[in-house]
Amino acid sequence: MRIVLAVPAPLSATSGGYAYDRRILEGLRAAGHEVRIEEMPGRHPLPDAEAEAAGRGVVDRLLATEALVVDGLGLPAFAPLLDSPALARAVGLIHHPTALETGFSEEERAALRERERAIFPRLGRLVTTSHLTAERLAPEFGANPARIGTVEPGTDPAPRARGSDGPGCAILSVGTLVPRKGYDVLLRALGRLTDLEWTLTIAGPVRDAVHAQGLRGLAEELGITKRITFAGEVEGEALEALYDRADLFASASHWEGYGMAVAEALARGLPLAVTSGGALADLAPRDGAVIAAPGDSNSLSRAMRRAIYDPGLREAMAGAAWRAGQRLPRWSDRAEAFAREIERARA
Repeated sequence: MRIVLAVPAPLSATSGGYAYDRRILEGLRAAGHEVRIEEMPGRHPLPDAEAEAAGRGVVDRLLATEALVVDGLGLPAFAPLLDSPALARAVGLIHHPTALETGFSEEERAALRERERAIFPRLGRLVTTSHLTAERLAPEFGANPARIGTVEPGTDPAPRARGSDGPGCAILSVGTLVPRKGYDVLLRALGRLTDLEWTLTIAGPVRDAVHAQGLRGLAEELGITKRITFAGEVEGEALEALYDRADLFASASHWEGYGMAVAEALARGLPLAVTSGGALADLAPRDGAVIAAPGDSNSLSRAMRRAIYDPGLREAMAGAAWRAGQRLPRWSDRAEAFAREIERARA
């Protein structure tokens, strides 16, 4: 096939969604498909004039022989093009609907929901990265259930994490510093556990500078600044080293369409402390994780206490996490599964 992937610029951005896009792109090309990238300038997902012009440009340049795939972050920019025949054959890649993203005002969330409710039913197919997200698209966004498919992210085989060797518990959290990730909830949970020996490393790029500064201020207010490392954007071998030397992986996210960083932790056998935000509860093995309600720092603190205090419990949880991680989908078959979804949109 000849495929066009439209995505808000730049495709090289660090996030789970963009990592998914890049891996699917890599797999499609390796399988012999021809893929052209359209990096869309402008503001996304709340599109400005430049973003909407980029959407029109994508459609104008699309050839009849090309299949269009649009990353969900860029889909709201296509709202002025609802009657375009190109959209009726296009695939929307939905990591999670942008209307569910935290950090927007209620007015902005309503505007995003209006656009997504208009666009989703018009597309040839919607491909989600989790079954939980797929289940929400019909009742909440008016999508046709017959046109919804799921291709979960893959993982790469990885060595089992060796841990920090103490003293205390080295906690790792990976993800972009935005409100949806719930880092404030995690900090408040740990702020109640200063009688225990632990450290936290947060690895992720800053997308919201005000929010990031607020997190630093919160750590200072809670008196835990010396225990926290804001590592910023970490990739490659440096990120591998963080996973390898961690004792516990934490995610206090309010909502995850899948949770790729959590899957990566499982692939390395790291025990988890997570919320039930979105698909995380389905991803986390019950005997390898402690799970709290999203937004509830008290519940998360209680859940994490024993996992931090008891190395024996963490060891048992790590074994369960490792076994669960070995059952996760691999990237090697994800691209062909995605290609089949594109073919269904064009059938």
